Amino acid sequence: MKRTVLCFGEALIDFHQEPRGKDSPPVYIPHAGGAPANVAVATARLGDASAFVGMFGRDVFGDLLLKGLSDAGVDTRHTRRTDAANTALAFVSHDARGDRSFSFYRPPSADLLFRDADFDPAIFAGDNLFHAGSCSMTEPASAATTLRGMARARTAGALVSFDMNLRPALWPRGEDPAPTIWRALALADFIKLSAEELTFLAASVGGESAAFARLWQDHAQFMVVTDGAHAVRWFTRDQAGQAPTFPVRAIDATGAGDAFVGGCLHGFVQQAACSENLAAFATDSARRDPVLRFAAACGALAVTRTGSFAAMPTRSEVETFLEQHP
Repeated sequence: MKRTVLCFGEALIDFHQEPRGKDSPPVYIPHAGGAPANVAVATARLGDASAFVGMFGRDVFGDLLLKGLSDAGVDTRHTRRTDAANTALAFVSHDARGDRSFSFYRPPSADLLFRDADFDPAIFAGDNLFHAGSCSMTEPASAATTLRGMARARTAGALVSFDMNLRPALWPRGEDPAPTIWRALALADFIKLSAEELTFLAASVGGESAAFARLWQDHAQFMVVTDGAHAVRWFTRDQAGQAPTFPVRAIDATGAGDAFVGGCLHGFVQQAACSENLAAFATDSARRDPVLRFAAACGALAVTRTGSFAAMPTRSEVETFLEQHP
C-alpha cells in the first residue's frame, strides 16, 4: 500500500491584498490556505498519497476549502464539519519583498473544534507520515487533540513531522506559547523551524545550545531551519550543515515554508525514510542533500506565485526548475 502523508490542523481562507494605487482602498482576494492544508496540497501535487485531517464549518468557506483540497488530489475522507463555528479567515498583506503580515479572524473557528474522537483510527498506520503545526495548539482542547494525534501516530510507528509555524497573534494575550510547543516538539521525528522560531525557542530555555540539547532529549532525529533567501541549516544529533537556496524574485512568501515542508516529506517518501531510519537518512549526504535541494526548489517556486494552495508547485515544475538551476 502506498504511504500516505497525513496533515492535521487548520485550513482557512487567506484573503490576499491585491496591489493597487496608494490612494485606492485595499482589495482582498480569497485563497484556500492554512499551513497543514498547504502541505497536504504540496505533497499531492508532487505525486504522493496525501490526506487532510481537520474540521470545517458548514459555510461557503468550508465548501471552498474542501473543493480546493479535492481538486488538488488530497483525500478529504477524514475531515469533519460542524455548525458550531465558522471557518477561520486570515487577511494577508505584503511588503515590497513579498514578506507578509497576518490579521486573523479566529477564534472561534471550526478547525479548533476537532477532537480526539473525530480521528479515524485507520489513519494511524506505521508506514504513514503524520504532519502537524502549532496553529492548532492555540486553544487548550485543540492543543490536547494535536498532541494526542501526534502521540497516536508515533505509537503506530509513523514518521511524525512538526512545523512550528508560530503565529503569536493567534495565542491568547499574555500566554506564553513555548511550554505547549515544547510538548509537540518532544513527539516529532522531523522538525522544521524558521530562524525566528529557533530564536524564540532559544529564549525560552536560556540559549540556542540549551534549545538543541532539549530537542535531542526526545524523539527528534532531523531538524531544518529556514531563513528566507539564506541557506537552509540542517541538524542531526551529531552533525550540522547548510544547504543552498535559489535566488528568485519573491512576490508572495505566504506558502514558501509549507512548500518546503511538502518537498521534504515527498523526499522522505521517495527515500523510504521512516521513524526508524530517519537518523541514517539525515547523515547520508547522498540521500539528504538532493531532498533538501528539491525542497528548496519547492519553496523558491512558491514565493514567485500569489496564493496558498495555488502556489504549491507540481513535481514536473520542480524538476524543470532544477534543470534550469544546475
